[in-house]
Amino acid sequence: MDIINLRRVTELDLNQLQEIGRQTFSETFSAGNSEENMQKYLEEGFSLEKLTAELQNPNSEFYFAMLDHRAIGYLKLNVGSSQTELKDDKALEIERIYVLREFHGKKVGQLLYEKALQIAEQKKVDYVWLGVWEENLRALNFYKKNGFVMFDKHLFKLGDEEQTDLMMRRQMNA
Repeated sequence: MDIINLRRVTELDLNQLQEIGRQTFSETFSAGNSEENMQKYLEEGFSLEKLTAELQNPNSEFYFAMLDHRAIGYLKLNVGSSQTELKDDKALEIERIYVLREFHGKKVGQLLYEKALQIAEQKKVDYVWLGVWEENLRALNFYKKNGFVMFDKHLFKLGDEEQTDLMMRRQMNA
């Protein structure tokens, strides 16, 4: 496979971010959810307005994994008040690591994850945390392999359905 480059997403990439966000979320979760719930989430969660606000937030960062000028995966990180749950100044949240299905197993997710750790080190946080759907075994195994341990659970609402996310963390000074 050719070289994959990582680059920060800007507002000029808004449409590409929306496209890959919707596609990867759909590929990851459509089999386990109703079409109505998926459609509602994809429209609201990846609206241009919401993505613009997220890109403009100084406490959030997005990165694309690029292969031949094509985004094949992306990463979203949050610190401070942008974190979805903990809002701990000593933590960095990986809110999203998604890779197009056709590139699963090709180390794209690992590259994005390593970028997250690099940024966590630059920001001198104590730990990195995330939430992952308890039924997303592929992601759970990926994070366990990378040193994450479960510390809590929380509910994630997808349309009219409540799902359980496992909250996992990895100490940075370990």
